Amino acid sequence: MLDAIRTFLSEMSGAPEGKEFGEDDYRLAAAALLFHVIAVDGAVSPEEREKLTELLMRRYQLDRTGVQKLIAAAETADNEAIDLYGFTHVLKQQLDPAGRERIVELMWILVYADGNVHEFEDNVIWRVAELLGVSSEARIRLKQAIRDGARH
Repeated sequence: MLDAIRTFLSEMSGAPEGKEFGEDDYRLAAAALLFHVIAVDGAVSPEEREKLTELLMRRYQLDRTGVQKLIAAAETADNEAIDLYGFTHVLKQQLDPAGRERIVELMWILVYADGNVHEFEDNVIWRVAELLGVSSEARIRLKQAIRDGARH
């Protein structure tokens, strides 16, 4: 998986030394998980894709071109991943507990972007939260806050 990410980024930049998102870049790990949660139900709606773009631009201060590269790399990484552990491991090492909760919050924002919460989406967020060390209480609190429109 990591070689595929490295190759993809190398191709996008034209040279290996021009990579924007390395294999241990938490932004790539976060984007891959965020893409996974919107794709797990079998369809990525235009609303979900636009919300993902908006969230990543705002969260990581990237322009549209940078975000498009990040999303393309994230989609490739997600398609080639055999599990979620590789992504959550990077995030757990590089983010503090509040940062890891923020990833779960972003996942809920994306899930609610199309107005429907599919059981697969809910299950992915539960698994990611567990792998990140985010408590069940925090995961549920974040879900309720997003569902009730208290945070966006």
